[in-house]
Amino acid sequence: MATLVTGLRCLVCGATHAHKNILTCPKCGEQGILDVEYDFDCLAARFTQTRRDSLQRDIWRYCDFLPVSSDVPLPPLHIGWTPIYDVPRLAKAVGISKLFLKDDGRNPTNSFKDRASAVGVMKAREFSFDTIACASTGNAASSLAGLSAAIGLKSYIFVPQRAPEPKVTQLLIFGATVMRVQGTYEQAFDLCTQACEEFGWYNRSSGINPFLVEGKKTAGLEIAEQFGKNIPDWVVVSVGDGCTIGGIGKGLQEMKRPGVLDRVPRLLGVQAEGAKPVLEAFKSRKDLVPTGTNTVADSIAVGTPRNWRRAIQQVKASTGDMIAVSDEEILDAMRLTARLGGVFGEPAGVAGVAGLKKAISTGIVKPDESAVVVITGNGLKDIQSAKQAAGQAIDIEPKLEALQRALRK
Repeated sequence: MATLVTGLRCLVCGATHAHKNILTCPKCGEQGILDVEYDFDCLAARFTQTRRDSLQRDIWRYCDFLPVSSDVPLPPLHIGWTPIYDVPRLAKAVGISKLFLKDDGRNPTNSFKDRASAVGVMKAREFSFDTIACASTGNAASSLAGLSAAIGLKSYIFVPQRAPEPKVTQLLIFGATVMRVQGTYEQAFDLCTQACEEFGWYNRSSGINPFLVEGKKTAGLEIAEQFGKNIPDWVVVSVGDGCTIGGIGKGLQEMKRPGVLDRVPRLLGVQAEGAKPVLEAFKSRKDLVPTGTNTVADSIAVGTPRNWRRAIQQVKASTGDMIAVSDEEILDAMRLTARLGGVFGEPAGVAGVAGLKKAISTGIVKPDESAVVVITGNGLKDIQSAKQAAGQAIDIEPKLEALQRALRK
């Protein structure tokens, strides 16, 4: 076991449990999402500037911050330490003085979810499983399929009927067994949970597996190191199940312990108008009420998010806020982000850009502030939505006269 993990704490009742193969709090059931806790005195002493300078630049530079065993070989793929771009033209278009994009579409399977799956396959190996499964709207599935292929685990993936074809194709090319469930993501999630219990598979579903969030927090750890004392005022993240923003927030908070940050930036959580149960719970200050979903941003189309408490907890801890955007605003952000920032993101990947633009117009974010938006997935993941946003090619004959006529139009 990882020597710096001290236990697992329930976010509902506060009970602590040993570091072992456990998904949720035995006292609270499925609602009892667990959080991994560490010996931070020891961690801060280890994570000195001298040691940081010698560490590799991927998520495994943060092994002390992760619940991974040194007895399990690391996956061979390069995950994390994704680039951050300064995009002044996009900043001007959304109305903010300074804007950065962190492009997690550069990970091996082209999404942020590789961070979580890397930890997931490590835990499966540590707990002696040879088969791993998850339910996903697409990106978590393809990341699990890719990471499983890299280390030789069998993978079973449950996706809802609406999962985009490019994502399903990616699953199949990695050799996963794909179950396209004729229903919603929530139904796929429940079936996956039942299958793991019935067949003895390791459950990677990040909504309930406490170790997966730890992989996601590496983006927050990286953002802190990549910016240091010049960290922006806001970190903007799209929100589906709640574990991505919850993980990033946790990573940012943890970087105060060794002195990498002297302040934690505010979190802006962005949901789609057609799938915003976390936002509603955040605004109402009441327990989450499940909803239906209807949005082009399939990766955040989650009507029954399991990790909503963690998401809200981290947004509040940073004195941040949440906002929802329409599909039209998301498609517009796909165009803007690509044409003014040079980054091609899928709908959920650029929802943060749409949310930041709206937050500036409504006064949540001030024009003289700065922000970094996490682009969580590559645009080729959902080519149909990209075609909606991009417009049409111009068909012409192979003649100069035809080109001249087209240009005049």
